[in-house]
Amino acid sequence: MTSELISKAQYAEIFTRDHPIMDVRAPVEFIKGAFPASTNHPLMQDEERRLVGTRYKEQGQDAAIALGHSLVCGEVKQQRIDAWLDYFRANPGAYLYCFRGGLRSRLTQQWLKEAGLRIPFIEGGYKAMRQFLIETIDEAPQKSNMLILSGITGSGKTDFIQLRQEAVDLEGIAHHRGSSFGRRFKPQPSQINFENALAVALLKHQKKQFTHLLLEDESYLIGRSALPQAFYKGMQSANIVVLEESLSARLSRLLDEYVHKMVAEYQDNLGQEEGFSAFTDYLHLSVSGIKKRLGGKQHDEIQALIDSALAAQLSRGDTQTHLEWIGLLLEKYYDPMYQYQIGRKQDRIIFKGDHQAVHQWLDENQADSSGN
Repeated sequence: MTSELISKAQYAEIFTRDHPIMDVRAPVEFIKGAFPASTNHPLMQDEERRLVGTRYKEQGQDAAIALGHSLVCGEVKQQRIDAWLDYFRANPGAYLYCFRGGLRSRLTQQWLKEAGLRIPFIEGGYKAMRQFLIETIDEAPQKSNMLILSGITGSGKTDFIQLRQEAVDLEGIAHHRGSSFGRRFKPQPSQINFENALAVALLKHQKKQFTHLLLEDESYLIGRSALPQAFYKGMQSANIVVLEESLSARLSRLLDEYVHKMVAEYQDNLGQEEGFSAFTDYLHLSVSGIKKRLGGKQHDEIQALIDSALAAQLSRGDTQTHLEWIGLLLEKYYDPMYQYQIGRKQDRIIFKGDHQAVHQWLDENQADSSGN
């Protein structure tokens, strides 16, 4: 017989296995923060929850429960139960949870039982699971031997990270490339969802027991996603391997990332004309975001080169002209900034090399990421 309660001791297993879980909180709660493998099928919709909450404050729990039953009854109740049944038929073995693992979980469980289905709910609900994930991130620097992959802009750090099993792709989780030009067509996750996904990725990494945790060298902010302080602090004291790449390879890679992939992404989602217009805005806004650091004159020069390159691209499909402003941006902004930053980290650098050399070094040092 299936247990009616999933204990807190099973949290790690739920997350590392991407166990399907049904969230019965109201949609407004789900939007603020949810778990990667969760699906929202609420017991109460937003307005119903608001009314019940108000009744609870004014008249107490019994009155609130009575109101809830009057709001979710008859055909409305049956529609909710049918949606739950469909979910559990599609996801056999799934669990359910509410905010604290209390009344809403028990009521959902009861209605499902009356419909002929026994489904366990998760002890502590969203609040306790969320706290577990926060602690997972905070404890990661002590549990995992962090190793940072650094490299000058365009050296292909993200491509490299995605090839390594011992890596966690922070930019992939943040859905942002981590620079002024890092914005993607689809929006970034909420801060809570970014943290939840990061914690799940760390749990999966810890389960595989790699000798180190490889992370790309990032600023505190990846777009608008903020790395939790304890985690970021751990990154700032970790050893570094540096990925080296030729200027020509960097220019080619950035042309592909900033231009080819981005115009395709916008046009795939918005159509040819509107997509190109949105791509144009993306380039202009990306440069404007670093105007203060560039200085007005340099900013205006790069914007003019972008406009010229866009005109060439639009009129004859030529994207090579974009290399002019990309090269200038590297020379005047990204490269000096990188040299300054890496200069402050020299004592932490334990290896330098091209893609092949760094891959080989990592493979040979699986048992000791300290380089000793």
